[in-house]
Amino acid sequence: MMNFDGLDPGMGEYPPSLHGTLEPGMEPSMDPHLNPSLLQGVELDPEGLAGTGPETVHLMEGMFSELHSVVSEVGVPVTATHFDLQEEMLWMGNHRGHASSFFGPTMGRYSSFQAHSTDDIRQIQSLETGVLFLSKNNLKCHTRGGLVMFDYPMDEGADMHSLLMTDNNMMIMGGLQNYVIEVDLNTVQETQKFTVEVPGLAIMRQTSRFFFCGHTSGKITLRDLRTFKTEHEFDAFSGSLSDFDVHGNLLAACGFSSRGMNGLACDRFLMVYDLRMMRAVTPLQVHVDPLFLRFIPTYTSRLAIISQTGQCQFCEPTGLANMADIFHVNTVGQLLMSFDVSASKQALSFGDSGGCVHLWSDAPEVSFNDYSRETEFALPCLVDTLPQLDWNHDLLPISLIPMPLTSTEALLSDWSAALAAPSPRRAPPVDPEILRTMKTVGFIGYAANPRTRPRNQVPYKIKDVELDYDNYNQVPESPIGRDEEPHLYMVPKKYRKVTIKYSKLGLEDFDFKHYNRTLFAGLEPHIPNAYCNCMIQVLYFLEPIRYLVQNHLCQKEFCLACELGFLFHMLDLSRGDPCQASNFLRAFRTIPEASALGLILADSDEQTGKARLGRLIQSWNRFILTQLHQETQEQEGPQAYRGASSSSLGSSGESVIGKLFGCEVENSSLCRCGKETVRSSLTLLFTMHYPEHNSQEKSIKEYEFSEILKKSICLEQSTQAWCENCEKYQPTVQTRNIRCLPDVLVINCEVNSAKEAEFWKVQAEFAFNKVMQKEAMEPPKPKEPPPMPTEWCLDGEDMCNMEGFPVDTRAEDLRHVWIPPTLKMSISKSQGLEISSWPEAEELTTEEEEEGASLFDLVVTVPHILDARTGGNLIAHIKVGETYHQRKEGVTHQQWYLFNDFLIEPIDKAEAAQFDLSWKVPAILYYARRNYHTKYDLRIKNPIDASVLLTEASLARKQRKSHATFIPLMVSEMPQAGDLVGLDAEFVTLNQEEAELRSDGTKSTIKPSQMSVARITCVRGQGANEGVPFIDDYISTQEQVVDYLTQYSGIKPGDLDAKISSKHLTTLKSTYLKLRFLIDTGVRFVGHGLQKDFRVINLLVLKDQVVDTVHLFHLPRKRMISLRFLAWYFLELNIQGETHDSIEDARTALQLYRKHLELSRAGGNDEVRKVLKGLYEKGRQQDWKVPDADTGDGQGAAVFPSVMGL
Repeated sequence: MMNFDGLDPGMGEYPPSLHGTLEPGMEPSMDPHLNPSLLQGVELDPEGLAGTGPETVHLMEGMFSELHSVVSEVGVPVTATHFDLQEEMLWMGNHRGHASSFFGPTMGRYSSFQAHSTDDIRQIQSLETGVLFLSKNNLKCHTRGGLVMFDYPMDEGADMHSLLMTDNNMMIMGGLQNYVIEVDLNTVQETQKFTVEVPGLAIMRQTSRFFFCGHTSGKITLRDLRTFKTEHEFDAFSGSLSDFDVHGNLLAACGFSSRGMNGLACDRFLMVYDLRMMRAVTPLQVHVDPLFLRFIPTYTSRLAIISQTGQCQFCEPTGLANMADIFHVNTVGQLLMSFDVSASKQALSFGDSGGCVHLWSDAPEVSFNDYSRETEFALPCLVDTLPQLDWNHDLLPISLIPMPLTSTEALLSDWSAALAAPSPRRAPPVDPEILRTMKTVGFIGYAANPRTRPRNQVPYKIKDVELDYDNYNQVPESPIGRDEEPHLYMVPKKYRKVTIKYSKLGLEDFDFKHYNRTLFAGLEPHIPNAYCNCMIQVLYFLEPIRYLVQNHLCQKEFCLACELGFLFHMLDLSRGDPCQASNFLRAFRTIPEASALGLILADSDEQTGKARLGRLIQSWNRFILTQLHQETQEQEGPQAYRGASSSSLGSSGESVIGKLFGCEVENSSLCRCGKETVRSSLTLLFTMHYPEHNSQEKSIKEYEFSEILKKSICLEQSTQAWCENCEKYQPTVQTRNIRCLPDVLVINCEVNSAKEAEFWKVQAEFAFNKVMQKEAMEPPKPKEPPPMPTEWCLDGEDMCNMEGFPVDTRAEDLRHVWIPPTLKMSISKSQGLEISSWPEAEELTTEEEEEGASLFDLVVTVPHILDARTGGNLIAHIKVGETYHQRKEGVTHQQWYLFNDFLIEPIDKAEAAQFDLSWKVPAILYYARRNYHTKYDLRIKNPIDASVLLTEASLARKQRKSHATFIPLMVSEMPQAGDLVGLDAEFVTLNQEEAELRSDGTKSTIKPSQMSVARITCVRGQGANEGVPFIDDYISTQEQVVDYLTQYSGIKPGDLDAKISSKHLTTLKSTYLKLRFLIDTGVRFVGHGLQKDFRVINLLVLKDQVVDTVHLFHLPRKRMISLRFLAWYFLELNIQGETHDSIEDARTALQLYRKHLELSRAGGNDEVRKVLKGLYEKGRQQDWKVPDADTGDGQGAAVFPSVMGL
């Protein structure tokens, strides 16, 4: 808040203790062995002696005298004091970032906590709900008890000194930088940034007309309240400004004057300005060296002027200073560092450099505010004495005897808060008599009051209401266990939410094979918005979509079709290892439509299970099909990237998505006047609509699934619509008919409430009972032997029922099944759409095919798993076709699989259609026309060609060719299969790691930090220009970076900002395509720790294309060795001194690979092993630290040859 230039140098030399500067005569009264921490909260009398208790203080009315002083932290300067504006409390903050509060005039300690880890607290401001603490580059808000409400970090280069509340929820912050920030405290977001002159400002005040800003140059500027533009300027002091205050039409300032070669001197003249005429009046001479000043308007506009040494003088701003108005704050030789005046003007507070806070007042019964609210205190610990118990008394209750709790299990009487929480009373159902007699006019119903109950009164009856499925996750886990609430344990293990357990090595020692023994790739769930993993798998296993997106490539920076193509390429290459959809989800978060539809979840909603996943995934299904339809239909003339050959899929006007899922729909609206309006449109999916249950009917009618599906597709409903003939809104009958059948029928089930779930459950029971009756009527069949287990069976399973084996489906397997495995669908001119169930093993006759009938097989079901303990999750059952098995397994086969993130397991076909509504709720169904993919071109023509490596313009406006750090490849240098390329990447952090500390002191990682690639460098690995970079791209990011990791990455704030960066800035997609081209070409990448680099970039590279020096120079069961130590030991290079440089690291990795080849050629594997043993021995001697640069070369030269001579 202050500018301390020119002050007494002793202010920076803090004494070790408060009593280190007492007068000699007083020193024996203080025990020299007294621990300073024991002085916390000890009140000091004016003589500096610790008393046994507070003494009565006699104050003269109207004259300020010391009321109390208290030690906050011995020897640590108090850099800020503040009287709370809502409660009777005094706040202080010290040089080490610690904050304390004291209650009332007795200064009883109220709270104490660490507000900032290292930086000093520069200003404190109280709010209605909390207290703000400003440090150099951080703003924190705590409750008055010390809990963190929010933390607002600023740029590392910020040097904040002052904050000012401009409204109840708005504030501005300024300091010694060229900008001032306006922050909305409701959203904790920066709303505006105003530019100010260098070197910034240190003090801010406000009136109804202006912002007043004090600068370290000695100037005071008056700025507009809306635009922050300078309106007037006062040149107060030639040296520097110390403090100023504004009251009414007067502005008073104190500061330092320049004395030429002698530096700055404290000016004893206060500058006073009249704000009506905007000019200075007669300066006011005072008798103390002013450091702080404040107006204390009581009867008159008095000024309080405070010196560094503790002298305080009162004077009138327009009169002469009187020597009699000087008093002295007894700081015991310390210097004053902070000062504040209470809102009531009755109390003054001073903070000194010894850690002491002094409270002065002009009345013994002082009040800090005119109207303060009551302060909430912590409840005291009340321990009642136990009564005497007569053991021999026959009626003595044994429960009165306290027993120690030795078990860690929860007590049966410990009810959770959710079980005891009050819940709102549900509205009772409408009286059936009202519904029976109701007449509908438009969409409003009218009925006579049956007078069965008093007006405005509802009988209070507790009824067992079925739980809404959206709120299922709020059901608490029963402490009693399985017998009491067995539905909480119904979810089979393979359906539960899977989590990755992280260790010190991250993911390296996590056994993914335990969850997936197939060769298909799972998807990792820890990325934000990974709830859609199951639908990504669904799209991947639809053959035409897989080919479509891998053939698609456009110039849009964020294109979901392109990102899906990149992700599907990784899924193709993977041999059972999980992939992550980080780049796809990064692009997904930038799509405005996704945000508008509420598809982008906050981390808290995803982790706590607040998201309604069933509805969410159905909205996501509709969004992704629409988005892919638009993106693959857009013409970019030519569509391929940078003039590459156009794709055969999607180059025509009709999108493959439209051909695959699209269904031409005819919507007609019929008004009561007879006017009919017909419109045609293309729909990509259909939503299930269930019949309304009449309250008079006790039971739900039986329906076939095909019947409900037909009514949902050919929907007929009455609604209000505008009639052009009637020229007003009229009740109209809207009907929908389809003109053609899609190749893949997509159905959103819309089971979003208990009502729909009950309907689905009852229909499944009807279907099951029908099957059981049919089985009872048929004679029993001889049992067939079970098939032999195959490689797709997991341990512990007796057998796998697969389509290829003649295993009879047991009737029990059809429990909870309502949907048929196969549907027969046809459209005729006479009868319209016809849908019926069909035996799965049978084919259509030639006549039926000629009539236009088609068979649709169930290929995908996506259920929402309800699990109260984890918040629920989404999984997919997918019927994987023959082509996928041929590519992965080398067999021709069809099989149903369960996809639960990285858990993949083969299942029986009956299980895919089973929906036990107590924990497994249907969300999405896909029916595919039998043999539909034969009409599609299923050839992948890789659209990425050598043009991606050509020179491209930088996104940065300031980047110049003279600053280029790389030379692009010439046409003659284009890489070939087997060529070496040195690679290194640098990263920044988007989200910090989330971890918990266990009771034994070990740390457990809950969620790893989310990294983003910031710089990618590739250097030539052979030829005349070996070691010269041909890619050195800085990756622009639109997401907020929380840590640039400059020490390790070399990336500085501003390097990734296109407005101010001087680097070669590109998009992630542009650089990704370059690396994909190199991978597809077959080059071999050389680098150090490439596994993590490729993981964050979201690339999958085959092992024979990676040469990792971290593994080349590594012995089994030994530690990994840093690139810096290897370079020093083998190459006599001292790299990564102050920061990392990816060009230097990539070159060094190439040189180390050459060295390894040299060692291998010289002596084979035995020689390499000897050298590595010497390397580890030297590392232990050096504690794996590289010596200083002046001695490093000599030692390095002596180390390696001696090892070679072994």
